[in-house]
Amino acid sequence: MDQVVDLNVGGVFYTTAVSTLVQAQPSLLADRFSGRLDPLPKDTKGRYFIDRDGVLFRYVLDFLRDGKLSLPESFREKERLRLEAAYYRLDGLTERLREQKPGYITVGYRGTFAFGRDGLSDVNFRKIPRILICGRVALCRDVFGDSLNESRDPDHGDTDRYTARFFLKHTSIEQAFDMLQEQGFYMAGSCGSGTAGGTSAAELKPGVDSEESRWNHYNEFVFVRDS
Repeated sequence: MDQVVDLNVGGVFYTTAVSTLVQAQPSLLADRFSGRLDPLPKDTKGRYFIDRDGVLFRYVLDFLRDGKLSLPESFREKERLRLEAAYYRLDGLTERLREQKPGYITVGYRGTFAFGRDGLSDVNFRKIPRILICGRVALCRDVFGDSLNESRDPDHGDTDRYTARFFLKHTSIEQAFDMLQEQGFYMAGSCGSGTAGGTSAAELKPGVDSEESRWNHYNEFVFVRDS
């Protein structure tokens, strides 16, 4: 039967099979647990000790088990995971982390703001009903994943096409920026405009402030990934 081993990776404990640890050949773990290198030291509980990031090791172990890289939404430690992949000499994991196609994504949103009674000190820029996403379909899906709402896009199936119909299921512009940054994008340009509307009080929907409805702004941010 396959031997089961306990690991202590930077203070985080794991239990796995030796066959999993030697799955990727060659690699540091394969060399350690196949006898080609000296065995790892053990802690006071008899667990093999590895002085590396224990939290990130879960992704290393998942890759060894499945041969795939599956990271959670808005994962923000990809550069650190690259260091772990290099330490364990996992060329396959390193290659997966490099598989990022270049391209552009435009993020835009319309919002409203009001000056209020105290002038500029009372400006509210955070009424954002929807964040729009424009770009190549496959690239947008890769970056935003399940956060992407495709219900308004009728041309499903062709991932090489471009679309300006996507929007996000949330309205946090900072979260969208974090997701782009984590995927290797940087902001190449932005623009914004503000307009004064002519909506009268009688035309307003219930609960909408008359002053707020008079002032609108639209902003676009262009993000690029070189490689």
